[in-house]
Amino acid sequence: MSHPRRPPLRPVQGILLLDKPLGLSSSQALQQARFLFKAEKAGHTGSLDPLASGMLPLCFGEATKLSAYLLDADKRYLTTATLGQVSTTGDKEGVLSDPQTVPLLSKDTLEPLLNQFRGEIQQVPPMYSALKKDGKKLYELARQGIEVERPSRSVTISDLTLISFEAQQLTLDVACSKGTYIRTLVEDIGQALGCGAYVSALHRVEVYPFNGQRTYSLDELRKLSEQGGLEALDACLLPMDVALPHLPSITLTEAQVAKVQLGQKVRCEQAAEPLIKLYNEAGQFIGLGEINATITLQPKRIFVF
Repeated sequence: MSHPRRPPLRPVQGILLLDKPLGLSSSQALQQARFLFKAEKAGHTGSLDPLASGMLPLCFGEATKLSAYLLDADKRYLTTATLGQVSTTGDKEGVLSDPQTVPLLSKDTLEPLLNQFRGEIQQVPPMYSALKKDGKKLYELARQGIEVERPSRSVTISDLTLISFEAQQLTLDVACSKGTYIRTLVEDIGQALGCGAYVSALHRVEVYPFNGQRTYSLDELRKLSEQGGLEALDACLLPMDVALPHLPSITLTEAQVAKVQLGQKVRCEQAAEPLIKLYNEAGQFIGLGEINATITLQPKRIFVF
């Protein structure tokens, strides 16, 4: 019996801001988007748990070479903290403890408490995380009932706004640095309140530098595909250099482009820069390089189109 042939894949270049739905892992959402675009190569830039939704930047084609530079991005979340219980996983997927009495909440008592968590703070990463201990992921150890010591680390909460509160719930807007665990932040707030807390909803609003940019749901992409085909989908992609607005840039001559594409260094009349965007004379973004103190440009990530 012959099997149906898979549709041919194609080179797709650019960045898609996916609005990841609840219930899918980041990898599952990536594969569904990749299937719609019929893309040869794709990757995501930092995962969201299945119980979290929101902005998930997907890199297609040569944009996957920029993924590592996006992992350090600041992020913004909207989260709901349910008070009065703790969870083994820090969210509603875990086993919940016996209920505890929640103190009477008011803005006058909550604001000073939340202020303790603004700015640079220390966090102990949760056991249910992908961090590794002796080569094993912490969540794998946690599922075996094993808990290991985790050193605390500094993270920055640049904004922590109380959106609303009820008798047993807080809704918070959190802008934070890379490596911040919202589950840990919520647990620490619950501990400070003396009643415990866990994340019952989490939505990622923004990933720097894509603040304010439009996201697309999988359903929207399916409709676009049905109505306008691959051309309509490609119109949703952002140019690759949008991911690195903070980096300086330089335009190379045709001869210089030929050399850097072979991995060769070229002379460059520009101040030393640890990382710089490279363009050809047609204005096409062709990769990243480094200019050292001897005014030599070393190619770092060069795209092949």
